[in-house]
Amino acid sequence: MTNRRPNDSPACAGFHRATFTRRHLLKVGGLGMLGLTLPRLLRAAERKDGPPPRARSVIFLFQFGGPSHLDTFDPKPEAPDGIRGPLKTIPTRAEGISICEHLPRLARVMDKVTLIRSMHHEMKNHNSASYYALTGHAPPLDDIRLRDSLDLFPAYGSMVDRLAPVEGGLPTFVSYPHRIRDGSLTPGQHASFLGKAHDPFFVAEDPNAPGFSLPELSLPAHLTLKRLEKRRDLLRLVDEQSRLLDFSAEARGLDAYYQKALSMLHSQKVRQAFDLSAEPEKLRERYGRHTYGQGCLLARRLVESGVRFVSVYFSEFIGGQSTTSGGWDTHGFNNTRMYPIIENYHLPMTDQTLPALLEDLEQRGLLDETLVVWMGEFGRTPKLNENASRDHWPQCYTVLLAGGGVKRGFVHGASDRHGAFPARDPVRPDDLAATMFYLLGIDPGTEVRDTQDRPVLVAEGKPILEILA
Repeated sequence: MTNRRPNDSPACAGFHRATFTRRHLLKVGGLGMLGLTLPRLLRAAERKDGPPPRARSVIFLFQFGGPSHLDTFDPKPEAPDGIRGPLKTIPTRAEGISICEHLPRLARVMDKVTLIRSMHHEMKNHNSASYYALTGHAPPLDDIRLRDSLDLFPAYGSMVDRLAPVEGGLPTFVSYPHRIRDGSLTPGQHASFLGKAHDPFFVAEDPNAPGFSLPELSLPAHLTLKRLEKRRDLLRLVDEQSRLLDFSAEARGLDAYYQKALSMLHSQKVRQAFDLSAEPEKLRERYGRHTYGQGCLLARRLVESGVRFVSVYFSEFIGGQSTTSGGWDTHGFNNTRMYPIIENYHLPMTDQTLPALLEDLEQRGLLDETLVVWMGEFGRTPKLNENASRDHWPQCYTVLLAGGGVKRGFVHGASDRHGAFPARDPVRPDDLAATMFYLLGIDPGTEVRDTQDRPVLVAEGKPILEILA
């Protein structure tokens, strides 16, 4: 039985595997009185061909700028000079999987991960491609001038907050330590048409800074919580002490958003989750004493406390021209070169922090219920440019997944011999989105309403059942 839905049908894959039709469901709508609602029936149908969801949380590590798949997780040592690049490959603990020589620690944990080597789309600009990566929905145009808008889709975490929120004062969706931008703010980082009530709890402070704390969760000495509640001073407090109000105050859900903030002011559990000083210094060193490393450690603390979706942004901007800051956009511009930059900055930081996170989650018994996603908005060109560097390449790239119910030591799909196009099992961001929601127990075929009150699907792809354990 195929998992593919008919091309002319908007229904989710699970619906077409079911033995009933939508018309039948309408006829037996009264079954809802017995608890047999449409979402439950669809989820039951979806699980006939797939394992039950296992992820309680997602840690989404976004590598802004676009890492080279050929120089990380899909090397081509047999490719001709000019495509192969100067970096060698090393074997890993996962049989048959080789990766870049500058990732030796990651090589020792590759038996915990799934690589999707056949990701692809058509967006060549950072903002358009990043919006696609952060929402699972293709943008209306591929243009460097794509601007944030309530007409565009919300971030994954905002969808989770809308459909499967955390109770008890904890935030469902936390993002930090940057709001990414390429010129203008990159769309897909907030709740968009779902309303401000589902925006992330955004933390602008550097988790690696001495005395890292959250002023959003502390009241001034002269202001009691009772007085705050009475006088509605929360608006002023959040506005002055945090950077949560970058978006219009007219956006829907503002009151609910403040109510969430007020609940967090009450919560000892929230304050404890953000207290990195509680971690042993040796463990903090293991993750790396830099913003990204401590951000990944904070992500582990947050999911351990019950937060469902954590977005950690590698860099605020696309970068690619420095060995001390910035993202993965390594064109070789301004007399720089790609390989000294990634060899001295991006690859060592990745090789330190990502294995530390996976090992820490595993040792605490959290990896099986925490899905870790490591990805950028696209890959880099197979052919080296005149600067001995690589340009944007969305036609084929690699995404790394671990935990949360995905297979271990597994590769899904393959690129061709030059890493230029998928050779088998192509995957789009829409399918990755559907897979994440599926693993979290959210039916990808669920509908929400946009600004025009039109029904839209949470995800338009289908879950990649072949990667599920």
